[in-house]
Amino acid sequence: MAKKILIVEDETLIAQVLSIRLEGLGYKVVTAFDGEEGLAAVKKEKPDLVILDIGLPRLDGNTLCELIKAGEETKGIRVIMLTGKRLMGDMETAFSAGADFYVNKPYEWARLLGHVQKLIG
Repeated sequence: MAKKILIVEDETLIAQVLSIRLEGLGYKVVTAFDGEEGLAAVKKEKPDLVILDIGLPRLDGNTLCELIKAGEETKGIRVIMLTGKRLMGDMETAFSAGADFYVNKPYEWARLLGHVQKLIG
């Protein structure tokens, strides 16, 4: 069965490009465009991995990551933060929230894919 990835990203083009690339490799991809939609999708879809932007409307990515990692049914879901935030404090906050990897935008596809493969195969 294909591994499922949830992309929570408010920039439609980035979400579309990621979806196309990941689906082309055989992953099942679900997208959400704000934090609250992302939280609902996590609960409904139970993805293997969430690729998560930090600067999201309605619920920021760090808070969403904390909620995923705190939930009894969702705590095992892996999280990659994909963000334009570049300060050291941003990275520390993301890891404190439970992120498995932190990738800056603009991202290198090979590096991001490497993280995806390390986390879920």
